[in-house]
Amino acid sequence: MIEVLSSAALATVQDHGREGYLRFGVGTAGAMDRLALAVGNLLLGNADDAAAIEIPMFPFRIRFLEDLDFALTGADCAARLGERPVLPWWTTHATKGDVLTIGVPTNGTRCYLSLAGGVDVPVVLGSRSTQLRGQFGGYEGRSLQKGDVVKAVGASRRAATEGIAPQGFGFGFGTVPPEYSLTPLPCVPPAQSGDTVVRVLPAAEYDCYRPESIEAFWREGWKVTPQSDRYGYRLAGPVLEPVRSIEKRSHGIVPGVIQVPHSGQPIIQLRDAQPSGGYPKIGTVIEADLWRLAQARIGTKIRFVQTNWQEAVAALEELDAWLLRVRNLIGLVRSSRH
Repeated sequence: MIEVLSSAALATVQDHGREGYLRFGVGTAGAMDRLALAVGNLLLGNADDAAAIEIPMFPFRIRFLEDLDFALTGADCAARLGERPVLPWWTTHATKGDVLTIGVPTNGTRCYLSLAGGVDVPVVLGSRSTQLRGQFGGYEGRSLQKGDVVKAVGASRRAATEGIAPQGFGFGFGTVPPEYSLTPLPCVPPAQSGDTVVRVLPAAEYDCYRPESIEAFWREGWKVTPQSDRYGYRLAGPVLEPVRSIEKRSHGIVPGVIQVPHSGQPIIQLRDAQPSGGYPKIGTVIEADLWRLAQARIGTKIRFVQTNWQEAVAALEELDAWLLRVRNLIGLVRSSRH
């Protein structure tokens, strides 16, 4: 068990999401960075569908109420367990009474705190994820608050992960974050170091926009505005103008879809987005790059690279292959101890 010590605005319990309910008007929810969540579960030997705590605002502090292993993945935060630094993408053992402080990230924007066995909250419609708009799932259907006590499915696993961490960093083992392991994406000049580059498939109404707007869509960097959240990223940049007025009935949408409202400023639908909408769609961020999108900071720019179906499938296969390598390497470390 852990106790939340921070007024944890928007920190929520999330797993991989609520699949199969879009046709009933229920959004997917789930971790914004599903890759970070997956690795946290692999590091701790959790089930693939185990839930963790997604943290988008810092600092975030908790107290361990029992001995427990944990891992921090996602954004690279300056974290400390008591006075000891905590390695990111690494398993660490906490003892009863230890206080974990997760500081402001040096890069990225969302950190995932995974606990041994996963966060223990009820399964609602096949998922433990928090649906904030519907106020169900997760921890009482809401974000975590100071004083909340969150249970973990697993008990202490120190014996399972002890012995190979660098001295001074606790016990455990870890992996290299995906941005250093996966094939770099094409650079879009004049991209800056803080830009997030994602691959995009043209969508249904792509050809309904003026040629100069299409050119700007691919050429320009789109600023992530403060109005962005788990529901969607609202972007600022050149006005995208259609050839003629586009009027559509509401239709199904999924995370990653880039809609263009009447303002001409794109909105990228994300994990808490409604399952339907009527705005025209100019593109869709491919599934393999949604984890990159999840770590884009407010005020930075997103740049789009055009791709095709075959490349999108290949990118997802590369992601799956990387996760399999991580799984196999962790398995080798565990088996070497027995």
